Amino acid sequence: MTIYPRSTRAIALLLCLLLSAPEILSARVEPTTGSNMFTIDQEIQAGKEAVAQTNRQYPVLPDSSPVTQYIQQLGRRLVQVAPGEKWPYQFHVVNQKEINAFALPGGPLYVNVGTIEAADNEAQLAGVMSHELSHIIQRHSTRAATKQYKAQVGLGILGAVLGGGIGGQLAGAGISFVAGSYFLKNSRQSEKEADLLGTDIMYDAGYDPIQLPKFFEKIEAEGSQGPQFLSDHPNPGNRIAYCEAEVRTLPPKRFREDSPQFAEIHRLVMDMHPMTAQQIAAQDQRGGFNPNGVSDSSVGQEASNSRGNRYSASGDFQQLNHSAFTIGYPSNWKAFGDAQSAVTLAPPNGVGQDSNSQSAVAVGVIIDSYEPEQGASLDQATRDLIASLRQSNPDLRQVGNGEAIRVNGVSGRSTDLIGNSPIRDNNGRAQRERDWLVAIARQDGSVVYLVFIAPQNQFDQLRPTYEQMLRTLRLR
Repeated sequence: MTIYPRSTRAIALLLCLLLSAPEILSARVEPTTGSNMFTIDQEIQAGKEAVAQTNRQYPVLPDSSPVTQYIQQLGRRLVQVAPGEKWPYQFHVVNQKEINAFALPGGPLYVNVGTIEAADNEAQLAGVMSHELSHIIQRHSTRAATKQYKAQVGLGILGAVLGGGIGGQLAGAGISFVAGSYFLKNSRQSEKEADLLGTDIMYDAGYDPIQLPKFFEKIEAEGSQGPQFLSDHPNPGNRIAYCEAEVRTLPPKRFREDSPQFAEIHRLVMDMHPMTAQQIAAQDQRGGFNPNGVSDSSVGQEASNSRGNRYSASGDFQQLNHSAFTIGYPSNWKAFGDAQSAVTLAPPNGVGQDSNSQSAVAVGVIIDSYEPEQGASLDQATRDLIASLRQSNPDLRQVGNGEAIRVNGVSGRSTDLIGNSPIRDNNGRAQRERDWLVAIARQDGSVVYLVFIAPQNQFDQLRPTYEQMLRTLRLR
């Protein structure tokens, strides 16, 4: 009998253990961390306030609905294997036709009826929900809010601002987590992080993880029904490749793709008649949904007040025909300018005067053209354009990184900006303003750009209108 050294026997024993339990070999994705001014309790509270506001703005199915009960059952299955903080997860269904899903801070997750209709199987639906759960786990929304807030006020007073109740303080700072808000629109890096962590959640829950990127690719290919979904979830690129690479680090196992429950619920939603985004926006202008709902949310109350008639935007659109483009805009707004010049689209009371008695826009969209340096890329042209805009408003600052987008098949750049409005309030104080700049390349080398403008604490309520306008834009 051959006698092996003790060290060799130890290595052999370890190899036997690894081969008998291959999961020891697997590498798992860990939730990422980052600077966050919210405590766990504050994040949960912010989520509760966002739920109250979201349920007023959107047609949320009751918990008694079979569709909601199914989504809650599927959510519980995924939560059982979700890593990280044990948030008070809750699951809701929005009776909306367009494909989308979104997660609020601290645990709430919403899925549109249109998303359930679009899923080919339960694994794809579980993939969307695992992806959204990952945004909650990684605290992406409050980390994004922290990043912007630091840029606004600096580190010195963060603790004072968020030391107590946060509702009114967040609203005053222009921070809102309602559906469609800036802080629920994820960066490409956040999307990749959610994909990878969602892959592991799907694997652990017994679903084929590759169905996650396949659903995203399906929506991109179809295009027309998922513009909001794609706006909130920008493609990091190579989704299938890096999700497959992650799966290869995990031991092989048998997956489930479908279930009788999914087939039953899928048949049920295909017979439903969910509301369109335009119908929902019109109802929101008429007072929203669940108008008798009671909430102690100061954020929701302030947002509700700001959605009143002060800067209302009709869900019915009219069309502007310009020499360089056509665009739809709310029927109760006005167009300032002509077919050959810069144009402003705004509610009648959205245009006022600055301290020098010059016309200025408080709410609305400015559309103009820009001639970049010959041969300049769209990225460089956008940077030069921002520098040009800052000459008239030196306080204007960029928030985050600009992103490449496509507007009806044309290359563009999207950038968020904050600054002081040229219009003063009744006390003569400067108002904080948020601007969304979209620059689009034309074939002749020039750039058409749109600046969507609103007071910072009202921008998120107007953003769905602005996004709908952008979807109607056609360059000539």
